[in-house]
Amino acid sequence: MSFSFEVVKIESSGARRGRLNTPHGSIETPFFLPVGTQATVKGLRNEALEELGAEIILANTYHLYLRPGHELVRRLGGLHKFMSWPRAILTDSGGYQVFSLSELRKITDEGVHFRSHLDGSEHLLTPEKAAEIQLALGSDVAMVLDECIETPAPREKAEAALKRTTEWARRARVYFQECARRNGDLSQWQFGIVQGATFADLRRASARQLLELEFPGYAVGGLAVGEPHETTCEMTAEVTVLLPKDRPRYLMGVGRPEQIADYVSLGIDMMDCVLPTRAARHACLYTSEGRVLIKNARYAQDQRPIDPRCACSVCGRYSRAYVRHLFAAGELTAAILATHHNVHFYLDIMRRIREAIEFENLANFSAEMHARYAAGPA
Repeated sequence: MSFSFEVVKIESSGARRGRLNTPHGSIETPFFLPVGTQATVKGLRNEALEELGAEIILANTYHLYLRPGHELVRRLGGLHKFMSWPRAILTDSGGYQVFSLSELRKITDEGVHFRSHLDGSEHLLTPEKAAEIQLALGSDVAMVLDECIETPAPREKAEAALKRTTEWARRARVYFQECARRNGDLSQWQFGIVQGATFADLRRASARQLLELEFPGYAVGGLAVGEPHETTCEMTAEVTVLLPKDRPRYLMGVGRPEQIADYVSLGIDMMDCVLPTRAARHACLYTSEGRVLIKNARYAQDQRPIDPRCACSVCGRYSRAYVRHLFAAGELTAAILATHHNVHFYLDIMRRIREAIEFENLANFSAEMHARYAAGPA
């Protein structure tokens, strides 16, 4: 199967139903990517991910570059073979992780000089290097290197980061296209990333500049990093209205369960977030009635499943009392069961959103989710 993207329905809200076809399978949009930073989704075997219906996962270029190394992965047949994952993979550029190093990195127009958090070794991550690493990994979708800045940010800093992000995107695109000319079909799509902090005019400028580079897909980055949800939506809307209708749109690093439908209504097709797996490890479970903080003493004798409305295998077999006991005892199984449930919950949200779009009912679905989660933990 080759790459293609098609929109099969657009709801009155602007929400889209579609299909992203990749060499490793077809994915119904909108979809959620479980985060597998180091070539594994924490707490889940690939067999479990397949059982849950995950069609695509996200892996992290920065971490895989440092360990085990992209050349080793390439020699072992690429990331799909290395991690025994037959379905699609998206890799981010590693930019967010490098910029998070703070004291260990220096940004120039050339790229980002940084020290490894593992052994202190020095590295230079350029737009070309990020593209090279991801081609070696063999992911289906690769993200260009962009400059991530804090929010809120001074306008001057946002303008400088935007200028650099556009130039880096151009260099990454040139490198990718030159590799394609030399080697033929690369079996990879490269996405550009719109930046601009929380300045609407900069967001629009970034989108217009990236459109000139003709990426097959576009991401909205640098959001959901502390700004209000309303601002995230406002900045996203400024961008999606400018993006081509025939290209996938990816909102990076979102979001909370009750917010996902809001992003979809803005025309977003794909999103990722560590929240379902991270929250699970901290005993926070997402349910149809809101969050369940399972360590709470009120669940010590609760024989109900985590979510009576959930069809996952964990809810079909284990009680809240048992899962609470596992967390209290410090058992690894606690995080495994919680992660399985939370990832299922997120993937099921996407299924229900796709269904709601089909029946022009997304606004009602969104209102119900906000109402259930506004009340606090269940």
